[in-house]
Amino acid sequence: MQGQAPTLIIICIGLLLADIYITNGLREGFKKWRFIQAKSFLVLYWVFSLLLVAGVIASVFLKFNLGFKGAVLLLFFLTLFCKVCFLLFLLVDDIRRLSLWWAHKRHKPEPEFPASQPKPDNITRSEFLLKAGLIAGSLPLAGLTYGIVNGVYNYQVKRRTLYLPHLPKAFDGIKLGQLSDIHSGSFYNKKAVLGGVEMLLGEKPDFIFFTGDLVNTVSSEMRNYQDIFAKVKAPLGVYSSLGNHDYGDYKDWPSLAAKQKNFNDLLVTHKNMGWDLLRNENRRLKVDGEEIGILGVENWGALSRFPKYGKLDEALENTDDLPVKLLLSHDPSHWRAQVLPHYPQVDVMFSGHTHGMQFGVQTEHFQWSPIQFVYKEWAGLYHEGNQQLYVNVGYGFLGYPGRVGILPEITIFELKAGPDPLQHKS
Repeated sequence: MQGQAPTLIIICIGLLLADIYITNGLREGFKKWRFIQAKSFLVLYWVFSLLLVAGVIASVFLKFNLGFKGAVLLLFFLTLFCKVCFLLFLLVDDIRRLSLWWAHKRHKPEPEFPASQPKPDNITRSEFLLKAGLIAGSLPLAGLTYGIVNGVYNYQVKRRTLYLPHLPKAFDGIKLGQLSDIHSGSFYNKKAVLGGVEMLLGEKPDFIFFTGDLVNTVSSEMRNYQDIFAKVKAPLGVYSSLGNHDYGDYKDWPSLAAKQKNFNDLLVTHKNMGWDLLRNENRRLKVDGEEIGILGVENWGALSRFPKYGKLDEALENTDDLPVKLLLSHDPSHWRAQVLPHYPQVDVMFSGHTHGMQFGVQTEHFQWSPIQFVYKEWAGLYHEGNQQLYVNVGYGFLGYPGRVGILPEITIFELKAGPDPLQHKS
């Protein structure tokens, strides 16, 4: 995240400078509003802005958990968006006033205004600013509301081609599906959840990966959804891994025994659904006498508070003869922290975890989310040298019960033998 620090700091400075303009505009435009004219309003306004900026800077340089960083960044960019909208109206109004002043100074006729609007000399900023403020304030609220109503179960099938130079011919064209971050404790619509599962199965993948965070806090959250996800089947198997939420670390347990029982129940859930849970181990996937390796590690996150249980050395045992190795590891920070510098034999790593912060913009050729100030790799396919990483933005949701711009994802990969033509074009 510190690589993004200069950009964030520049934005913070610009926002504080804009606050001076905004507060002056508010006090001038709402002269009849006693609260806005009071010193307490200025104090509250500036305390909020300064605390928000301090929170952003702290997120850059200090080791806070992802939940805190995500909440601060989301609040910061929503506030920024509101203020930018408000600034545009203020700027337009000031330009209008300046043009009237200039016309009056040069003794030119004043522009005509509709009969319903007072003459410029008599108009105050109050009406203008109030309408501008309502519009600016309603846009983020409307977007967040829309995300709750229409975004949270709006599953999107994303198709990607994975080029693997050493892929055995028997695997050329094979289809792999990926789900991540189910977070069953957040669901409230079983029919919608089932609809997403049916979308995945309709793609007829040959094998499927689930890359962690089955629940939010406790294993019992899967009680009403185990039957739905037990339908996730594939001819060559379903392979799963654990995420940071699966260990029960976000609950105060009465005893270590209670926490361990909860974790054991979660392991049983994977088994009951027919998913092959990989805990620092590997499987050999065989097609027509040829094999590739599927590796799975427990959660390993570079950021603070996230467990580092993953042991790649154990997952790689007895795999030297396999031409391709696919790794399930929940947290994408694992790729840059360990996989790239120490494990060049891992061809592709599959992750989730970020959710794309459930807020941002994602198109075929462009994506942006506040989460990029926390994670360098946060959504989609990444290449470095001969290694690749794919980050799925998640099937479920956590915290904010919606999604704006970053919609829930079902990924379908087609594995192709040979180099990526886009990465090796001359």
